[in-house]
Amino acid sequence: MENTEDIQQDLITNEIHPYFQYLHATQGQRFLNFITDNILMRLTLTYASGYVVGRVLQVIAPEFLYKLIDDDSKVGLYTLSYMIIIVNYLVYYTLCEKLFRGQTLGKLITGTKSLRTDGEELTFKDALLRSLCRLVPFEVFSGFGVPWHDSWTNTMVVKK
Repeated sequence: MENTEDIQQDLITNEIHPYFQYLHATQGQRFLNFITDNILMRLTLTYASGYVVGRVLQVIAPEFLYKLIDDDSKVGLYTLSYMIIIVNYLVYYTLCEKLFRGQTLGKLITGTKSLRTDGEELTFKDALLRSLCRLVPFEVFSGFGVPWHDSWTNTMVVKK
């Protein structure tokens, strides 16, 4: 029969993978993160950057801006708007998750943060790759399981 000190020593020396050391965020928390961050982006960042882009185009290329607005199909205007949204996603999520140590406004509210699966903080590359993965069509539906922006980048969202 093993001595109690040997059992405690084994428990102390056995390393547990960092992925299992954290309490993972619930789907409800992650959904609230998504809703909060998207409302923030649409109500502030998208309008502000759209306004700035419109003003800049008005000054440097007014003919191009008027052509976008007067076009009956509005394809050019929709394309420009979509490009602004993509840049906003990349800037918002990448900078927030890197500069605020894995947190966005949504994660701050729910008390969660993003980490690498090895338990380390996100690098700039990790944050950028997570942001790029969010742009994949239908990625949002992967949230019913492990979201692609987590599984593809070896990251996780955990409770603080």
